[in-house]
Amino acid sequence: MPELPEVETIKRTLELKLAGRTIREVTVLFPGVIGSPSPEQFADGLRNVRVRRLGRRGKFLLVELDAGQTLVIHFRMTGRLIYHPGKAPPAEHTHVVFDLDGDSQLHFMDTRKFGRLWLLPNSALTQHSSLGKLGREPLEEGFTREFLRLELPRRRTRIKPLLLDQTFIAGLGNIYADEALHLAGLHPEKPAQDLSFAEISRLHRAIQRVLQDGIEHHGTTLRDYLDGAGTAGRHQDYLRVHRRTGLPCPVCGTRISRKKVGGRSTHYCPCCQKDSGSGE
Repeated sequence: MPELPEVETIKRTLELKLAGRTIREVTVLFPGVIGSPSPEQFADGLRNVRVRRLGRRGKFLLVELDAGQTLVIHFRMTGRLIYHPGKAPPAEHTHVVFDLDGDSQLHFMDTRKFGRLWLLPNSALTQHSSLGKLGREPLEEGFTREFLRLELPRRRTRIKPLLLDQTFIAGLGNIYADEALHLAGLHPEKPAQDLSFAEISRLHRAIQRVLQDGIEHHGTTLRDYLDGAGTAGRHQDYLRVHRRTGLPCPVCGTRISRKKVGGRSTHYCPCCQKDSGSGE
């Protein structure tokens, strides 16, 4: 699933292409990807509407439009949004085609059909079932060490599942949670309430660094992710532990381990990320 760095990269690669452009027509090829309103109202509501700018909230892409509306896109597992400078025949798994002024197009594609698009009044964004419940943005001013110091003692859960909780921190997913915990030297099963202030400080720095690195490298392409220009990311070449089971830790050389934590596949170094309560 595209996480914060991937969605931010999609936003940046599309913003210069779309800001100020007009959506002339929308063709919905698979109605199941439209969350709301109805597919017919979705297409009608976007006809001859101008794009103001692009934004992001957590893993959601926000296309801000004239007339007080926002096109909200969640890519889920395999969604892609690709810009074409001219008319292009829809590739397999293309579900929505946006015709823009100047004969260019935007194609929403999704192999697994889990992605969703919503056309919402701006006043309804905070009432959206997921968007309205998102937690702190980890690269914005509100995400501080003090925030973590106050919140972590209240959380009776292990640190890895907590980092994946979108109502706590918006945008972190399995890739960057694994990477942040390794960089911070924390075992993924360590209880969140047991972190010392020094560990909280390391975790705060690590979360921001791995996300910034992911953005710098234009996201992580393990299989499906492409940016708005159809280009793969490069951050998979810089991963420390995620999907590196059995390979040497870049810090100490110990083989990377993998286990399920909170139902998610989790990668860590048993030497760098020791925890007395984990049984390691």
